[in-house]
Amino acid sequence: MAETPPVRRRPAGELEASVLAALWAAEGPLSAAAVQSALGGRLARTTVTTILTRLHDKGAVSRSWVGRGFAYSPIQDSAGLTARRMRNELDKQPDRGTALVRFVSQLTGEDAELLRNLLGGAGDGVPGGPQSGAGGGPGL
Repeated sequence: MAETPPVRRRPAGELEASVLAALWAAEGPLSAAAVQSALGGRLARTTVTTILTRLHDKGAVSRSWVGRGFAYSPIQDSAGLTARRMRNELDKQPDRGTALVRFVSQLTGEDAELLRNLLGGAGDGVPGGPQSGAGGGPGL
């Protein structure tokens, strides 16, 4: 009797990332069928609908009635979504200081320098960046 190869599982979040990428690339709201098409039709429409519903429940996409179903739009761009996820994780921590120290200690030199500049007010021209006078943090 021949053995069947194990089913390869997708990394966590891969499908959500693909769906969000399709929405970001679109010029307007997309239905589940349009997202499915944008992804090359390799996923079942029910799978795409489930992913879109989960993204809506997480606050990553908005939806509105169009015809007989929903059309979906991303709420934020990729950078905004990453920032929101980082903030949500930080909000879960009872000891925010320790979490921030550990995060900063794991930054590359380049990222640490960027963060220093942003906290020092050099990020005033960065969309969504801090305003001048934000001040620097210890250890940066």
